[in-house]
Amino acid sequence: MNKTATKIVLTFGILALTSSFTNTLGLAQNIQKPNEATKVTNSATDALIKVDGSSTVYPITQAITRAYQANLKNNSRVQVNISGTSGGFEKFCTGKIDINNASRPINRSEMVACKKNGVSYMELPVAFDALTIAVHPQNTWVKDITVAELKKIWEPAAEKKITKWNQVRASWPDRPIKLYGAGGKSGTFDYFTEAIVGKAKASRKDYTASENDEVLVAGISKDPDALGYFGYAYYQKNKDKLKLVAINSGKGAVLPSPETVEKAKYQPLSRPLFIYVNLRSSKNRTLLYNFADFYIKNAAKIVSSVGYVPLSEEAYKLNSVHLYKGKAGTVFGGKSEFNLTLGQLLRKQKQF
Repeated sequence: MNKTATKIVLTFGILALTSSFTNTLGLAQNIQKPNEATKVTNSATDALIKVDGSSTVYPITQAITRAYQANLKNNSRVQVNISGTSGGFEKFCTGKIDINNASRPINRSEMVACKKNGVSYMELPVAFDALTIAVHPQNTWVKDITVAELKKIWEPAAEKKITKWNQVRASWPDRPIKLYGAGGKSGTFDYFTEAIVGKAKASRKDYTASENDEVLVAGISKDPDALGYFGYAYYQKNKDKLKLVAINSGKGAVLPSPETVEKAKYQPLSRPLFIYVNLRSSKNRTLLYNFADFYIKNAAKIVSSVGYVPLSEEAYKLNSVHLYKGKAGTVFGGKSEFNLTLGQLLRKQKQF
């Protein structure tokens, strides 16, 4: 076969493959994929994309938003607020926001609420987090802590009873222990309590609680007797004010880091982070698609820059395919999974 004939065959082959792919995907069945015929409104109200939810995911979405809006061609405004994962889902499942930042998968009651209100959603994992235990830098006695000791501190039965450090470990001093942790509408609260105590939302109540991780960091950084937990990016941002505590889940003490997350050593407090996209947002589906597409394509670099662990290149490519297809639903069945690895998350995405 001569060169001309070869080129013709290849051209027809590529056209056939492209045609088949386009017919299969159907130009984003639920979110309209942008094209030349699409008219984008310049109305400030219509062009607003509303994002809410997790303070853990907030640094990623905030950085993505800044990069997105730095391009003047992106003529939509993105408003990012914090109300905790659960607080965000309350708004998301009633159609009040377009995207929910989530530090845990959507749960069963939220799935029911979304279905009741006709909200079809797409689950897009964007990063991995090492949920971090921290103390004040002046704390010289705590270098590591076991999962059993964390449970002893945080379980409901500890309320007003476990109030001193030496009650947790006899070698620790007879000093008051001051606790700082996620608020009740935080996905971090749900994940931490289920991973450590054994039941979601099962926790003592006599501690300083907030859905905003910045509040927790500020409290711990000013209190030498403090111990608290929050997303790893907030430690990265405040290294000079905090001291990390290694977790021992039975295989030795392990500090949180991108390396220990990638090697599945930091357990059970490694977890995936998500954004959920409302597939039936009534306004500006093209703008929402453009923003979500930009988010996925730039996530790896930005996730690393804010202190979290990026997914694999293949995982982000699968996200792009799912976005293009308008793939609705969740692969988690309404519950969190513990000791999940990056590879296991990818396999779930492939099965979606």
